[in-house]
Amino acid sequence: MIATMDSSLNTDVIGAQNITNTMEGLYRYNGKDLQPAIATKIVKPTNNGKTYIFHLRHTNWSNGEPVTANDFVYAWRRTVDPKTGSQYEYMFDGVRNADQVSSGKKPIDSLGIKALDKYTLEVDLDTAIPYFNTLMATSTFYPQYKPAVEKAGKQYGLKSAGMVFNGPFKLVNWTVSNNSWTEVKNNSYWNAKAVKLKKVKYYVVKDANTGLNLYDTNRINRLESLNGDTAREVSNYKDFSVDKQAGNSFIELNQKKYKFFRNIKIRQAISMAINRSLLTNNVIGKTGGIEHTVVPVGMSYNSKTKVDFTKEKVLQASNKYTDYDPTEAKKLWKEGIKETGQKNLNFTLLGDDTDGSKKETEYIQGELEKNLPGLKLTLSNVPFKAHLDKASTGQFDIDVTGWFANYPDPETFLDMFTTKSAQNNGRYSNKKFDALIAQSKTTDANNEQARWNDLLQADKILTDDEGAIPLYQVYQANLTRSNVKNYRLTPNFSYNLVTVYKN
Repeated sequence: MIATMDSSLNTDVIGAQNITNTMEGLYRYNGKDLQPAIATKIVKPTNNGKTYIFHLRHTNWSNGEPVTANDFVYAWRRTVDPKTGSQYEYMFDGVRNADQVSSGKKPIDSLGIKALDKYTLEVDLDTAIPYFNTLMATSTFYPQYKPAVEKAGKQYGLKSAGMVFNGPFKLVNWTVSNNSWTEVKNNSYWNAKAVKLKKVKYYVVKDANTGLNLYDTNRINRLESLNGDTAREVSNYKDFSVDKQAGNSFIELNQKKYKFFRNIKIRQAISMAINRSLLTNNVIGKTGGIEHTVVPVGMSYNSKTKVDFTKEKVLQASNKYTDYDPTEAKKLWKEGIKETGQKNLNFTLLGDDTDGSKKETEYIQGELEKNLPGLKLTLSNVPFKAHLDKASTGQFDIDVTGWFANYPDPETFLDMFTTKSAQNNGRYSNKKFDALIAQSKTTDANNEQARWNDLLQADKILTDDEGAIPLYQVYQANLTRSNVKNYRLTPNFSYNLVTVYKN
């Protein structure tokens, strides 16, 4: 379900998809092509890559009010403002003064964004950001209509009533607890003539068989995120397809709560105790690929050699820590227990409450208890929003979680594991890792190859440390009716419904 429609507070792919459906930023992806949206063109920076001037189309919110440069200024300031409590404020790193604003050291009006006039926006960076234009297609950077936000207060984004939209669709008659919702065409959208669908309805179906029944009885046009037995069952349907996602599943260990999990041998033992081949082939129905690093395959490539980031030679020696080796896992586990003096080996394993997630956590529970002597795990499978809340507030021992790309660059996965990242729920910390990420954003930001090498070295550290334990890259299995056209995944893992149509 949708946890929030507030682009400052959203942290998940479901929210991002529906914000993308109903809101519009400077750019929008059409398939893999980045295209102007509210901006009139794709902007080339000046000032050594540190200044962007955006000229805006004359567009309107769904209430008829104009979308202006100040709507972007307000939204960006609100997201970075520490009073807002956004977990995505880190995405503004590199925008002038963003770090100081988010830490409360500078006022929010010192953030490097300003309206030069009603339809001209200037953004100033501390350092060049090589992927900055791709960020502008991400919902976190969308404008917000200040009167609606301030009138709703803390309830903003939790119900459609009172919200205004500037995207291709409008969300109607929705509250945050709903398991279904409807979006209708927004005739005020600047590119409304390109929107072919008049209405889109979403259903949250926790039971896979229920979802399949809805599809087989022609009540829905698309069934997403099939897994386990259901994916295998329908793999011979002519409507079956698999999208290789820029997303992954991994385990975080609460290193703030337990000193035990700060021991590298313990983390490596947990990783090597899991048979990922059985997990991906049997448990999740081949809807995932074995992953040796938190960066997904097929997302980022070396501009010179065209080699996939995850296939670079420097990372290959680290694959051993995600290979299934129960003998080595048991050895490391015993050594780690001896080094830490840990007596209590009873922990809780957190996951979602969907059928697929329950099977996944049950499998991981079985693998770890079988291969790591003395370990006892209690499962806690909770609704998605409750899972997010528990993870972000540190109310967990071991968490089976995941991440999807906000932009097609390794940094979107690596940055979240820096010591001070709000997304670093396990509180992993490595000073050298932090320094490499910082270096990639500053001194090496304009040196493409040096930055690439920084990120490779950082990923090697994270993988060797098993600071986050990779499980698999997500392959989304779907059923889509043949009359549904142009339903295409974009590099930031959203589907662009502007161009979707039905025959």
